[in-house]
Amino acid sequence: MTIERKEVGPRMSQIVIHGDTVYLAGIVAREPATKSVAEQTKDILSTIDGYLAQAGTDKTKILAATIYLADIGTFAEMNGVWDGWVPQGHTPARATVEAKLAAPAYKVEIMVTAAR
Repeated sequence: MTIERKEVGPRMSQIVIHGDTVYLAGIVAREPATKSVAEQTKDILSTIDGYLAQAGTDKTKILAATIYLADIGTFAEMNGVWDGWVPQGHTPARATVEAKLAAPAYKVEIMVTAAR
């Protein structure tokens, strides 16, 4: 099987497609310094929608998601946005963990794997 990469950078690719499986790199919010956890989550999920579309799929085909929170105390705030975005009946396997993210302004990072 071939491997296709999109949004390729010197360190990583944002999208990697192998066969009918789509892998997205961890995604953080744009301009995070001024955004709440809910706003960052909404921004990230919008980016995920765009990347999945580039790969020829959508959020109904997400297989797994890993959500990293800088503060697990914001779990409910993040879920308030997630629950309104994820299609009922198409919820993926998911883990949410507290982690120190790449910069203090980042409060949320999400990584998904989807089918095509």
